[in-house]
Amino acid sequence: MRTKILGRPKADPSRDLRRELLLTSRQLLDEGGPAALSMREVARRAACTHQAPYHYFENREAIIASLVADGFEALAACLKEANDLSTTQGVRAVLVASAAAYVNFALDQPGVFRIMFRPEVCDPARFSAVQASGARARDELDRLSGIVHGKKAHATMATILWAHVHGLACLLLNGPLGSQFESEADRANYLRTVGAKFADLVVPQSSP
Repeated sequence: MRTKILGRPKADPSRDLRRELLLTSRQLLDEGGPAALSMREVARRAACTHQAPYHYFENREAIIASLVADGFEALAACLKEANDLSTTQGVRAVLVASAAAYVNFALDQPGVFRIMFRPEVCDPARFSAVQASGARARDELDRLSGIVHGKKAHATMATILWAHVHGLACLLLNGPLGSQFESEADRANYLRTVGAKFADLVVPQSSP
């Protein structure tokens, strides 16, 4: 009978076990949500000893916090890329691109997105990295509000923009819109159409 090999030892310098543990944890979240993620199951999936994850993460919540912090960093980067279009394209293009960036992030990382805004799963007050990365994402949202509304921008307007993209993401991820499209191309076309209609409502037609 062939002996099952659990993978290269932790001491192997060519193996980035911390990264593997995070990737495995993200897969578990995608498959079954927070309930599917345990230190033992992460170790089993990553083919390492049950104690190995504790060399990198104090507990399950620490793994989740790392994923949430990384999620906010990735979201902030997506929003920044969209906002940076303001130097070469008009306000409407930035608004549409930002909405698409937010929704696509949610669809690309569903497990992480579902817990990023749930303090009962990951309390930002306990993790400075989550607070810092969350603030960077919020800064890009505020920046978008400034691009769209100029000197008239304020917190309420930023919230309206956020509610639009977050609600659309949730409808596609968890709601009735999720099964409406036959292909990713159909979904992308729908996002462009919704983004353009929303831009019509927010940005005066005379704006670029």
